[in-house]
Amino acid sequence: MPETHTEPAETLSTDARSGPLLSVVVPVLNEEDNVGPLIAEIRAALEGVCAYEMVFVDDGSTDATAETLAAQRAEEPRLRVLTHSRRCGQSSGLRSGISAARGRLIATLDGDGQNDPADIPALLQAWRADAGTTALMITGHRVNRRDTWTKRRASRFANALRRSLLGDDNPDTGCSLKLFERALFLRFPYFDHMHRFLPALAKREGARVSVVAVNHRARHAGASKYKIFDRLAVGIPDLLGMMWLMRRAPKNLSVIESGIATATEAGPRDGVSDD
Repeated sequence: MPETHTEPAETLSTDARSGPLLSVVVPVLNEEDNVGPLIAEIRAALEGVCAYEMVFVDDGSTDATAETLAAQRAEEPRLRVLTHSRRCGQSSGLRSGISAARGRLIATLDGDGQNDPADIPALLQAWRADAGTTALMITGHRVNRRDTWTKRRASRFANALRRSLLGDDNPDTGCSLKLFERALFLRFPYFDHMHRFLPALAKREGARVSVVAVNHRARHAGASKYKIFDRLAVGIPDLLGMMWLMRRAPKNLSVIESGIATATEAGPRDGVSDD
């Protein structure tokens, strides 16, 4: 994999006047009853921790999600709202939000309230403690999942299969609660459903991946978009494509600029090597 290097980490007290350190990106679809409480929880979790913004991406909701977000936006200047003209999926929502984000760091979580925003400071602390010259992704591990037995079993099987075929060595890649540098994500090749492979894509770019145990909660409002057989139908082709991407990544590549003591980043562009 290519060696990936970054600038030294900022402290968590980055001044808001120089821009937020952290952008919390939340794709949502038909979550009218969840977005308000979630915004309040993010605010409570990050108040006094660091300069931040919230970027909610409405992926073509047909309920009152857009109106609820507009009302919240009128009262919360740190909230930004992006709207897709049609439903495009979670990966597209993440890409839109991260592309528009102003923070160096990105925290992602689901819009259904099952991820706990109170865990974001722990991810920030893990990043601060381990950040160096190599890019770093912090991923959550839902040690006490509040999902149905069927969903937990399907997720366990999918994680085991991904680990064996992709070598991402991540116990819960499906956990949406993650923290990473915006610049790292923007180097990833984009494809639909890529959000299920972020740890593997990070390792493909030479980044390190660290795991932090996080809370998980039951959904209290709205309907789950999770359909096991729908995910299976697209998951197998996606996994085959990821295997190809991992094999095509340049191995043991670094680029040294003349007169500079440390290596600068060099990774694959758009998932295609130059040979």
